[in-house]
Amino acid sequence: MTDGSAANQASGGGASYAAAGVDIDAGERAVELFLPHAKRATRPEVLGGLGGFAGLFSLKGDYREPVLAASSDGVGTKLAVAQAMGIHHTVGRDLVAMVVDDLVVCGAEPLFLQDYIAVGKVIPEMVADIVKGIADGCVDAGCALLGGETAEHPGVMEDGHYDISATGVGVVEADDILGPDRVRPGDVVIAMGSSGLHSNGYSLARNVLLELGHLDLEGHVEEFGRTLGEELLEPTRIYAKDCLALAAEADVRTFAHITGGGLADNLGRVLPVGLEAVLERNSWTPAPIFSMIAQRGRVERLEMERTFNMGVGMVAIVAPEDTDRAQAVLTARHVDNWVLGSITRGTDGAAGRAELVGDHARF
Repeated sequence: MTDGSAANQASGGGASYAAAGVDIDAGERAVELFLPHAKRATRPEVLGGLGGFAGLFSLKGDYREPVLAASSDGVGTKLAVAQAMGIHHTVGRDLVAMVVDDLVVCGAEPLFLQDYIAVGKVIPEMVADIVKGIADGCVDAGCALLGGETAEHPGVMEDGHYDISATGVGVVEADDILGPDRVRPGDVVIAMGSSGLHSNGYSLARNVLLELGHLDLEGHVEEFGRTLGEELLEPTRIYAKDCLALAAEADVRTFAHITGGGLADNLGRVLPVGLEAVLERNSWTPAPIFSMIAQRGRVERLEMERTFNMGVGMVAIVAPEDTDRAQAVLTARHVDNWVLGSITRGTDGAAGRAELVGDHARF
């Protein structure tokens, strides 16, 4: 049967793909605009460059027993803030952070990333801004942007709206894999400060601040020293190189990327049966954005702590004798850090868990 759909008839003044909502010319223009950015995010192992049907990456190096690690993620409803503000380059960095900071939890070095951008309508400049942010993030993480896809979805997404996701691949030696099996009682939990909300909890943040609070994204907020929109669009910190440097210089048992689920849930994922982490709330004060959401929305503490990172973006569990060394490495790399707690014995046979004790000062 021949294809007589409107999206495939382009002659005789009939229907066309562009008239049906997919503009191939705009897509090609977007590629022209973002290609210089994408080319910056590369590594020597990349073969053939961009533009092929598949990205090629040579696993060079003197590996003993390389294990590949993979992670996929998106940015969530933080995109709604970007779209409302008309600022699109920061969420690309968020996307990279959410993927590569998951990869390094097991000690894997991020090698490459592939993105997927779905749009209601291809606006070349907007797509180029998104890819610029992704490329910037890849450069900061030390990985290559190996390829990706931009798809126009007329009738499914509104013009000016988009969603983004990515998959990243890393490599770690089999005997260097970090994880629960390395964690011991007495180990020290070191926190690495977040740059803000990162990319989690935006449905609650938007509900409290924009829908219930009727705050203006363009309005200046004294506590932030900038507009509310700028605060909400602060990019997720990329810890990949910092974590790899730390693992190379100190006895790191494992990391935990603090995303949806907060400190307790994410730290519990990297603890073995029978051990628990006791974390001191009074060891840090969350940034003003967290207290603003809690107070304006009357959000209970447990709900805040299971939704947001509360100022802790990444956690390292280290051998106690390497605590000072680990903190010195992070400080030298300009990563805000502090001792968050320690690992203790829990209930025999019970799954690993984390517990927060005490109260935040001035929160």
